[in-house]
Amino acid sequence: MTRAIRIRAATVGGGHPLALIAGPCVIESEEACLRLAAGLAEIAGRLGADLVFKASFDKANRTSLSSFRGPGLDEGLRILARVREETDLPVLSDVHEVSQVAAAAEVLDVLQVPAFLCRQTDLLLAAGAAGRPVNLKKGQFLAPGDVRHAVAKVRSTGNDDVLVTERGTSFGYGDLVADLRGLAVLRETGAPVVFDATHAVQRPGAAGGASGGERRHVPALARAAAAAGIDALFLEVHDDPDAALSDGPNTLPLHRVEAVLRPVLDIDRIARAAMASGDAEA
Repeated sequence: MTRAIRIRAATVGGGHPLALIAGPCVIESEEACLRLAAGLAEIAGRLGADLVFKASFDKANRTSLSSFRGPGLDEGLRILARVREETDLPVLSDVHEVSQVAAAAEVLDVLQVPAFLCRQTDLLLAAGAAGRPVNLKKGQFLAPGDVRHAVAKVRSTGNDDVLVTERGTSFGYGDLVADLRGLAVLRETGAPVVFDATHAVQRPGAAGGASGGERRHVPALARAAAAAGIDALFLEVHDDPDAALSDGPNTLPLHRVEAVLRPVLDIDRIARAAMASGDAEA
């Protein structure tokens, strides 16, 4: 069983029911963030699922120099603080540099290390030392078994509250594949395992100056991951993905979230019971 991590009112891992980490790829505006957070909170409330709201204040790894990056550290944290205050949801965002960590930890309930930066030792140590739970996204270039080294870097600071997120692995050029065997390998770290069903259908750089994606595959991958055994599901959500300023092609529309989640949560209950009894072991 993975470690249980308490994130305000939410609990991830430790045999608890599947939690949800969801929100827009990037903060587009204060009003949009509040609207999406409220909508997701309503859905999670109806389904009885714990929710952590996710939105990036800066997307430092966009494909093109001209791509929208977000409002930046100061304004982004101000907006996320308001989301936290008005919705009472825990909030999560990416940190890209050591210099961002201290300010981010004052506001965020979870510090997320982006996939491209998952081996950056100084960043991992700073995030761990900040004393907040750390969501470590597995690099697209990294074998699942190698994630243990990144986890060990964070834990070396005395912070055991580490989550690991599978978001697909590079498959040739411009495509990703989600190898669900990797979820079992990630569980060997003892950290709660998250499956990012929206980034797993991303097609890096496939839209010319931006990444493409195939959101139609999100529901099937989410169900498959729940059957394989995960502690949380990560979804990028927008009320109009085709107009989103980042990651629109792989983002799930808000109005589809509940329908996608219901069977995922049903599968999670069955898989969790089977794993607890040992019936799911080979």
